[in-house]
Amino acid sequence: MAMPRSGNTLFASIMNQNPEVACTANSITLDILKEVFLLKQDDVFKNYPDHKSLDNVLSSVYYNYYKDWPQDTIIDRGPALTEGNFKLLKQHLGQPVKCIVLWRDLLDVLASYIKWFENEPTAYPNQYNKKNIEEKLHLLMKDTGAIAKELKGIEHAMKPENKKHCFFIRYEDLVTQPEPTIKGIYEFLEMDYYSHRFHSLNQFSLNGLGYDDRDLGQNLHTIKTELRLEENPYKKMIPQSIIDKYGHIKL
Repeated sequence: MAMPRSGNTLFASIMNQNPEVACTANSITLDILKEVFLLKQDDVFKNYPDHKSLDNVLSSVYYNYYKDWPQDTIIDRGPALTEGNFKLLKQHLGQPVKCIVLWRDLLDVLASYIKWFENEPTAYPNQYNKKNIEEKLHLLMKDTGAIAKELKGIEHAMKPENKKHCFFIRYEDLVTQPEPTIKGIYEFLEMDYYSHRFHSLNQFSLNGLGYDDRDLGQNLHTIKTELRLEENPYKKMIPQSIIDKYGHIKL
């Protein structure tokens, strides 16, 4: 679980070096789970409320979705710790919930977005007739967007009763101390460590598929193949109104 532009694709590229692990792309499994659950509000279901049978479907979502994947361990990427999603997972995953939370400072996330949409004409924030950077960032921060959903999940993950389900990683540690950071994940998942490569990284690919960024904008998920932590000069382009509204959000 992480905001976009927080190192998700980088993390997945590293973890997927292990042939027994699949760290997914942005996943639709939580959306499937939610949509099936919401059928309980449908008039047809209320007319014949067969909870047990629908719960059987809910409890089979993850196992049916991933049944043909060859890996033993699936790291499913999505806002698992939002209140509703977490409740559904505890009820229907069929095993203890373990969540890896990757954190990057929100202003660094927004600076990364600025760098992308200022240099990539096909980037989706450029397709909504927004006049300037401020309007594009407000678009990205809308309540129904990916950043807001992940922030809600991370806030929920920080509650004392939920922290025991989580392993927290800072983006800076993943980039500057990759080996001890990844070793910590293996300990959290109670798995034997796999010796990963932290240089000459591959672009994200899993089970023969990569991202198709034509709809959202090219290069959205392109990673640097060498790990390095750099100050993003585009951070200086964040408008003060955005800093005033969101700059206080910290892990």
